[in-house]
Formats: sequence, C-alpha cells, structure tokens
Amino acid sequence: MRNKNVSYKNIDITGGFWKDRQDLNKIVTIYAVRDRFKDTGRFDAFKCDWTEGKPKKPHFFWDSDVAKWMESAAYILSKERNEELEKEVDALVDLIEKNQDENGYFNIYFTVVEPDERFTIRDAHELYCAGHLIEAAVAYYEATGKDKFLKLMKKYADYIEKVFKIEDSAEFATPGHEEIELALVRLYRCTGEEKYLNLSKHFIDSRGARGDKEELMIYNQSHMPVREQRTAEGHSVRACYLYSGMADIAAEFDDEELKVALNSLFDNIVNRRMYVTGGIGSSHHGEAFTIDYDLPNPNAYAETCAAISLAMFAGRMNEIRPNGKYGDIVEKVIYNGFLSGLSLDGKSFFYENPLEIVRADRTRNVSWPAKERFPLTKRKEVFDCSCCPPNVTRFIASIGGYVYTVGSDENTLYVNQYMESVSNLKLGDADVEITQKTNYPWDGKVNITAKGMKGKTLALRIPAWSEEFTVEINGKTADIKPTDGFARIEVDADEISAALRLDVSPFFVECNPKVNANAGRVALQAGPVVYCLEEIDNGPNLRDISISREPDFKVKWFDELGVQIIEAKAFRTKPFDELYRRAQFEKEECKAVFIPYFAFANREECDMLVWTKVE
Repeated sequence: MRNKNVSYKNIDITGGFWKDRQDLNKIVTIYAVRDRFKDTGRFDAFKCDWTEGKPKKPHFFWDSDVAKWMESAAYILSKERNEELEKEVDALVDLIEKNQDENGYFNIYFTVVEPDERFTIRDAHELYCAGHLIEAAVAYYEATGKDKFLKLMKKYADYIEKVFKIEDSAEFATPGHEEIELALVRLYRCTGEEKYLNLSKHFIDSRGARGDKEELMIYNQSHMPVREQRTAEGHSVRACYLYSGMADIAAEFDDEELKVALNSLFDNIVNRRMYVTGGIGSSHHGEAFTIDYDLPNPNAYAETCAAISLAMFAGRMNEIRPNGKYGDIVEKVIYNGFLSGLSLDGKSFFYENPLEIVRADRTRNVSWPAKERFPLTKRKEVFDCSCCPPNVTRFIASIGGYVYTVGSDENTLYVNQYMESVSNLKLGDADVEITQKTNYPWDGKVNITAKGMKGKTLALRIPAWSEEFTVEINGKTADIKPTDGFARIEVDADEISAALRLDVSPFFVECNPKVNANAGRVALQAGPVVYCLEEIDNGPNLRDISISREPDFKVKWFDELGVQIIEAKAFRTKPFDELYRRAQFEKEECKAVFIPYFAFANREECDMLVWTKVE
C-alpha cells in the first residue's frame, strides 16, 4: 500500500475561511468564468464549426480552459445538485461526442484550424489539452456517475497510446506542456486500467531521453532525463506539472531514482527559488525559473497557475513520504500566492502576483514591450491566455483534498491542513469520522474530534512558523515532540478530542541575504498569512517606511475587506526639499497598516509593498 491523500469527496468544509470561499466560488466565480468564456467564443468553439474568415478563431489551448471549467463544475456537483451546471457540462460533452474522430482524437483547434498538423507541433498543447479533458472526465464521472465523458476520454487516451507508444508515429515524443502525465495516472486510479499508468510512465521516461534538437530544451524540462534533473528549470507551471506526474509515478512504482530527483527539485524550489508568498517563476521571459536567489519583487511573475502547481507538487510529495514541510508549502500557497490571484468579490483575477507595485514605473519613458512587463495593478475578468481563472475555481472547489493523508500502514491519519470541516473516511478497516472546529488562519485554536480511531495514530502537522504550540487530549495537556513535522497521538478510545493551539501572533520574516532584492528588509507574517503595505492605508512612497524593531503590533478586524489587519509602529524620513543633502537621518514616527497580501488591490489601484525596512 502507498500513502494516499484523502479525496475532496470525503471532506465537507462546513464553516470559516474556506467555506466562505467555496460558497463564493460556487455562487459567483464559476459563473463569472463561464460567462467570459462564452463571450470570447471558447464554449462555442466546441461545436467545431469555425471556418476561415469567421471571428473568434479557436486558440490551441482553448480546450484546456473549458476543460478546467468543466472540472470545477464537477467538484461543485459532487457536493450538491445544480441543474444549470450539470446541463452546461452535459451540453459540452455532447459536442465532444459529436466532433470526436472515430479513432478517438479530439481537439477543437486541430479539428478546424490545422487539421493536417495533428501531433506534429510539440508546443501546440494537444496533449496538455487532452490531459485537462481527461481530468475533467474523471471528476465528472466521480461527481455524477455519468460515464459518457469518461468513455470518450478513454477512447482518446487509447489513441494517444497507439500514436505515442505503440506506433511511435507522432513527430514528437513528449508534450511541450506537461499535464497529461498526471492526468493519465488519475485515469488509471479511476478505471484500474494499468495501460494508462504505463503510458504516463512512458512520457516521464521519454522526456529528455531522445537527444534530438527539439528535446534539448530547458524551457519545457527536456534538457536531460528527468531522473538526472536536480534544479527546477524552465516554465514554472510546466515544471511543477511534470514534477507532480513524476511524484505520482514514483509513488505507484516505488521508483527510488525518481524520489531522489524529486527531493532535490523540491528543495531547490522552496529553499532557493520561491517567493515568501509561495509564488514561483520569477521571470516574465518564459514565465520561468531563473537562477538561485533571483527573486525580484516589482516585476515578479509568480503566475497564479504556478502557485497552484507548486501546491499540487507538494501534496503529491506528501504521498511519497508524509512530512510536515509539504503541508507547510501547500499552506503558504493557499493563503498567499494563489489566493491573491482572485478578487475578494470572486469576479476577477491576477495572472501574475508581484510582491511590490510602484505605479510611477508605468509613467517612465520606456519602450512598450518594457511597459508590458510591469504587473497589472487591477485584476481582469478574462485574459487572452486565460489559464488561471478556471484553475482558481477548480482548486478552491477541490481544496479539501489537501487536508488529510492516510499512511501506507493504514494505521495513521495525517492532518495536513486546518479547515472547519467534517470528514468520513476509511482507515484500514475502520470507518472514521473526523471533525475540525476552527477560525483558522485568524485564530490558532483547532479543536478536533475523531471517532472510530481506537488503536490508530492521529498525526497533527505543526507548522514550521509556529515556535510554540500545545496539544490537549481529552482536556489534558500532552507532552508531544513532533517528528517529521507532525505531533503524533496514539488513540486509545473510540472517540477522542484533541485541541491544538498554535501561536498566530505577528512576526517578522527575514530572507537569505543572497536575495539582493530583500537584503536588509523584513516581511510581516501572522500564522500562515503574509502581509503587505498598501498606499491607500499608508500614503505614498512605501519604500521609505521603516518598521520599528519594537513594533507594538495591534491586530484588528477590518470589515471592509473581511480580514485581520495589523498596525505597527514605524518611521518615515522627515521631509526636506533638496534633491540631495548631507545625511541628517531625521525620522518621524508613524503608524504602518498591513493587510493580508492576498487582499491587495481590492479597493483602488495603488502602490503595494511586502518587504519593508527595519528601524
């Protein structure tokens, strides 16, 4: 047996932070994305009736945009009936059935735009789109029991196996954008048909192995065989989708070589190439990783999809060998670098997520291409490349899947994330019900009730940011030292109550000085939430603000944004008129107001700053 993350289907989020966001997702965001996709022609493109000269020419990644929306709808349908969403998905499935080739092939772009170029253009996203369609089909089958979509995608996967593995007749060996690798494992786990698992392994094994010119590309991780890779390179979303697929294969085949590579890749990302918010991919050029410690703030790319992909990777690493450090990274992503990608009203999105905004940069006399590299100061409802919006909605709808992991011994239940919820699951032969009551992340109190776990182990993740914690078992404080980031409770009764108390008071974060952008600066964090300054609260020229080393933090609830804010003692330079003068080091005391990073840019367009000076 392997370690297994408990499915989102087994977890009902019943209150608090994530219930609010799941409700917003199913009431607002899922429809906002749908409406924009209809406006731009993405839904109609599934009719496959476009001809030259018509407007709204299909793009080669449109399948994936809509597929992620369908997957989102499936997750929502798994929790409650929604006839409108179900009819929308069924209509799209009918169009896929109508326009799928007899051999199983389906792609809206290559069906009507370049029908003679199927599987000839590596970077045209055919297999990427296929992967997202497969994921959507599995999710829809699991949610509704309807198997038409699943059968259509099995037929497509069979054709892909024929072309890429049996005949080897495609003009490329591996996809330019990874995704199908993890999707095929998911198809295998749904159907039990090992050919899909083996096809995924075939794509993993083939990447970087051919040695032809097209394969020698760092951009899509084809620069060397995957088992030899040790640093995260190239397009960050592609990379972490690949690493997620590698982790699935490593878990299924107990592949030690893959595990060694994955451990190095994960370490390289989180200790050298990740923002404090969990964002990855620091460069606009190629939406890519660059070099160790290159983490600029104003022009950070940190794509929303990239943050999601890192959470996917970390969650799968926890299945290989449970360790609190993986849950720490998932937590960092979900409360910061991912969530900033969605507006608080659920209607608009950021593609990139910078850690500093200086609006004056946009008025400088620079070339238009240079100006395009400045991050947006206001979220948008849709993008030409709109991969992030449906990724956001599917991630929120399925976020319960990151909460628990069942150990390979089927005796240990790992609690990876803290969310108010009720879960019913199998732990070996035992039927377990586990309930969490909490106002996390604003409050560090988590009350857990577990039924049916007598003789089992309940392992609570102790976040790395929490210097102090206590665990009470049935009202009595327990002396537990964490191992691998988990406090382990040996359950000796049919029902147990565990109370975890974490210190979520504000604290400063310092950065390795090798990151030039952050040298001499600190970030503010409370619990898992990273904070930032906005001009609307603090006035202009945020870089001039220095936070006191004795900040006298005051934590308050801010109704306008529905978040906790932090006030701190700070200093500004006393104003003077000269452009330059002999330094006098005159400072004025002021109050700095910090809001959660995920909530920035929800009131008005203004400057923003994460890393501040210290006085």
